[in-house]
Amino acid sequence: MRTTVTLIFIVLFKFVFGINPEIANNLNTAANVRYLSSLEKEVIYEINLLRSNPTKYANNYIVPLTKNYKSRMLYYPGDKPLKTQEGVRALQECVHILYQTQSLSLVYPSRGLTKAAEDHVKDQSKSGKTGHRGSDGSDMNQRIERYGKWQIRIAENIAYGGISARQIVIYLLIDDGIRDRGHRKNFLNPDYKTIGVATGSHPGYKSMWVMDFAGLFTED
Repeated sequence: MRTTVTLIFIVLFKFVFGINPEIANNLNTAANVRYLSSLEKEVIYEINLLRSNPTKYANNYIVPLTKNYKSRMLYYPGDKPLKTQEGVRALQECVHILYQTQSLSLVYPSRGLTKAAEDHVKDQSKSGKTGHRGSDGSDMNQRIERYGKWQIRIAENIAYGGISARQIVIYLLIDDGIRDRGHRKNFLNPDYKTIGVATGSHPGYKSMWVMDFAGLFTED
């Protein structure tokens, strides 16, 4: 039986953060994983928050940004203005897609996928390059297959710059300037059940974020 204090805490948590703490705990699939930093755990939590209820995520975190566009400049709270290619249209398209997307399964952290993501962060934090190709010529498949075997499908999202896990997820969801909206599709693909996340510094953009997805992954 719950105590009065516990019930008060739940009410306050729901009022302040807009989510039941019991649900929040379920979404925090990386909570007890030691090989991830707190920021990397936040990325996984944010992706699960999105996947658990795409419509609510759109209403709470993306729709409010509509008023932050001035022509093609997006003024994200707390960050310097971002010059977009498409302006608010890409955001509106994103919201439309999220409204049509049903709840998706959560993603769970994988040590092997995390190692693959870490390899790319370590590489580009030194080289200053961007993109999915490593300095050694490796692609996403090769980096992931260093650490095990994947099934169903794999994908990789990379972002540069950014001040928070939520901002990075939102920017990749909007996917401004990306014709096939590949980053958004990766976030919303029901096939993905496992994820590896690595964050680090980048000489050109200060920070970088790598997310490697797989349907299933078995470490060697």
